[in-house]
Amino acid sequence: MFACTRRLGEAGLGKSAIYVRSAGGVERGYVIVVCRACPEPPCSRACPVGAMRGRPGGGVVVDLDLCLGCGACSAACPFGAIRWDSESGKPIVCAHCGYCVEFCPHKALRLEEVQ
Repeated sequence: MFACTRRLGEAGLGKSAIYVRSAGGVERGYVIVVCRACPEPPCSRACPVGAMRGRPGGGVVVDLDLCLGCGACSAACPFGAIRWDSESGKPIVCAHCGYCVEFCPHKALRLEEVQ
C-alpha cells in the first residue's frame, strides 16, 4: 500500500489503489483487495459520464476531469476494489503498473498478462 501511494508522490496510505486487510488475525492471513482487470468492467458501465473507460487487456482508465465523484463506479465494483480519495472526492483505481509487486516483501502479488 505504501509503494502504491509513493508511486503518486504521496505519503501514507490514503491514496493507495490496493488495500490489504486482515482475514481475521495474523494466523488467518491477509486479503488483498485490488482491481481484478475485468474484461467488461461493471464500474465503467456504471459511470454516467464515461469518465471510467475499459482499457485493452482489462481494467479501467479514469479521466478525473470528467468524473463527477458520484460513486456509481465504486458501488458497481463486485470486488470493492475502487478506493475513494476523500480529498478530491474521486475514485482511486489500480493502474496495473506493477509497482506494488516490486516492493511486496512477501511476494504475495504478481502482475499477469491476460490471454
